[in-house]
Amino acid sequence: MKTINSAEVIANSKFNRFHLSLLIWSFLIILFDGYDLVVYGTVVPILIEKWGLTPVEAGAIGSYGLFGMMFGAILFGTLADRIGRKNVIAITLILFSLFTFLCGFAETPTMFSTYRFLAGLGLGGIMPNVIALLTDYAPKTMRSMIVSVVLCGYSVGGILAPLLGIFIMPKFGWESIFWFAGLPLVMLPIMYKQLPETASHLIRTGKRDKLVATLLKVNPGMDIQQNDEFEELREKDTKVPIIGLFQDKRALSTVMFWIAFFSCLLMVYGLNTWLPKLMIDAGYGLNSSLAFLVTLQGGAIIGTLIIGRLCDKYGSKKMLVPMYASGAIALTLLGFSGNSFVIYLLVAIAGAATIGAQNIVQAYVSQYYPPSIRSTALGMASGIGRIGGMLGPLLGGFLLSVSLPIHLNFIAFAIPGLLAAAALAIVPVRNAHYNKVDTNTRRDSINDAAV
Repeated sequence: MKTINSAEVIANSKFNRFHLSLLIWSFLIILFDGYDLVVYGTVVPILIEKWGLTPVEAGAIGSYGLFGMMFGAILFGTLADRIGRKNVIAITLILFSLFTFLCGFAETPTMFSTYRFLAGLGLGGIMPNVIALLTDYAPKTMRSMIVSVVLCGYSVGGILAPLLGIFIMPKFGWESIFWFAGLPLVMLPIMYKQLPETASHLIRTGKRDKLVATLLKVNPGMDIQQNDEFEELREKDTKVPIIGLFQDKRALSTVMFWIAFFSCLLMVYGLNTWLPKLMIDAGYGLNSSLAFLVTLQGGAIIGTLIIGRLCDKYGSKKMLVPMYASGAIALTLLGFSGNSFVIYLLVAIAGAATIGAQNIVQAYVSQYYPPSIRSTALGMASGIGRIGGMLGPLLGGFLLSVSLPIHLNFIAFAIPGLLAAAALAIVPVRNAHYNKVDTNTRRDSINDAAV
């Protein structure tokens, strides 16, 4: 009989068909997550005209969905560490797909806002759990890269929304781009069958057969006997997962992550909602303004992939701090007119350093905390971040209502980037969970050698 540590088995595994399947399903889920988030920014100029909304009212409608996301992130992030990430992913996917689809049938701002809030509950809960599940099963040498690739789905969805707006809205109306959001409901049965449950949850719930079957997919060459036992890395356990975020000298890190999420999501949602409108006010047409939204998401994809790979090599903190700072610089320069190439380049850099940085910091947080509180950590950070996300559309609406010069609007969105960089710079790397895993692994290797 031998004792098997599932975390070590997964960490030392090689990327194979199991990981590819998990990556593809996760990518598709996050794609629709990103689509549903950005789609409002695509239609907001039309809704302002159709329903006679003021900029402040339009910003408030954009914030209702983010208000729901705040509750959803906290509720479903904590719940997943109890009932399993797979079940929560299914619940949240149903919520955001169904109610975003129903937005296409809303006839009043009140009905539309209600659907956005309910969709927001699912949108807030889906990403923390997908990222946590990916981190649970990713090989150690490519965790940040795998999460980064999947989170590019957010930007692909963000590109898809304005593209459909350009080509479909003129023919079928603004409602049609919300109907597209119902497609995940069709793929849900297949997805639920193929997604795995996290190994730590299977151990806690005593589902040995499922655990063995899953680990054999992760590492087909491993030898598991009937009387072998499984163990988890020993961590302080608590019946209230939120308390675990402040144990083992993690309190400072937790607060700094919350500040970084708050600041970055204020920029992300402010730009996603108001970039087309800001560009229209700067003299560009609607289609050209939507093209800037496509460029923003395109920059996010490139930035996420490049920096994500570098994070696995040099460390997430070393990459993220300068990313946040460069985003603030790009947004500041964006407010000063220049030739079209420079403007598009600055928008792409802003996308990489805001949306891209937010993608990567989620991968960082998912590795920083132990599996038993991983969803809770991501859910709480995302929930706090959604408060900033709610303020982003409201801030943009307020700034437009007082008719400030365009460059001051962009500077207002740049300041949170500096705050995020400062917060993340304070996070102590020595308290991260992955450092404890490495220490335990080295200690076990020394003991084995001594024997």
